[in-house]
Amino acid sequence: MKNKKLLITGGTGSFGNAVLRRFLQTDIAEIRIFSRDEKKQDDMRKKYSNSKLKFYIGDVRDYQSILNASRGVDYIFHAAALKQVPSCEFHPIEAVKTNVMGTENVLEAAIQNQVKRVVCLSTDKAVYPINAMGISKAMMEKVIVAKSRNLKGTQTTICSTRYGNVMASRGSVIPLFVDQILAGKPITITDPNMTRFMMTLEDAVDLVLYAFEHGQNGDIFVQKAPAATIEVLAQALLGIMDKPNHEVRMIGTRHGEKLYEALLSREEMLAAEDMGDYYRIPPDLRDLNYSKFVEEGESRIATIEDYNSHNTTRLDVEGMKTLLRKLTFVKALERGEYVQPEE
Repeated sequence: MKNKKLLITGGTGSFGNAVLRRFLQTDIAEIRIFSRDEKKQDDMRKKYSNSKLKFYIGDVRDYQSILNASRGVDYIFHAAALKQVPSCEFHPIEAVKTNVMGTENVLEAAIQNQVKRVVCLSTDKAVYPINAMGISKAMMEKVIVAKSRNLKGTQTTICSTRYGNVMASRGSVIPLFVDQILAGKPITITDPNMTRFMMTLEDAVDLVLYAFEHGQNGDIFVQKAPAATIEVLAQALLGIMDKPNHEVRMIGTRHGEKLYEALLSREEMLAAEDMGDYYRIPPDLRDLNYSKFVEEGESRIATIEDYNSHNTTRLDVEGMKTLLRKLTFVKALERGEYVQPEE
């Protein structure tokens, strides 16, 4: 990153703030924050007060705005997205406009401006998707892979990451549970047996940087992560806040929610490269002129399992507490203080 310029789409969100905390004090030349929220941009400008930080109002749905913002940029982290599952269920076309068409705009702008490397952020909900958000993110990944097929002779490399729940990020369930506990209201749980991958915001940044360093065109990177049931998560939070008898209320699964999430499908596991803490999913680079020859190993797909939040390492209450205590937000709760969750 030395003397380089980085653009973060959706940069006023949790991920953008985490990247700023990681890089602003390094020898990076410039970080551009691209988003449509002028209030959050103004808040960030005042909070960080750093001349390396530049702000661009725009929307990934608008090709011209992202084309202008990416001129002279070396790298792009594409984090702009509609992420709330129930919201996307009610407004699926909006999810398509941002997550699919917006990504196409970002990638085309990057190619036109000869950006060296683009890392796009996806989600576990893109694997076996059943909701509009997951389907739009799955299509986003297809756009990335398809775009990467045609980059021969260009300077641009495009790859992506896929990860599960980022704990205590904006709009996530942990700040909701904490607010309910502090307000004396019941914790609302959808399904106590529902499992989700758990990772910190710093883990998410590490994954993107790993992809940035190792990714080739069309690659998808996944970080191995533990999971927990929603019931275990709630019990761990109540234990940390010393509220063991607080009421917990079951409200049922919301629109578009799954019992568990997968980070790699069975088909992807067959081709995935195990890189220690990460999996690399290479793109299928065959063209449409298929051979009748079946590669050795393709018939093994029936014996391969996907990688999901039910069959990964499962955290118990104490393990969940240990992971939660990595969060600044939770450390403050243990001291009896309340701070805003990661922005």
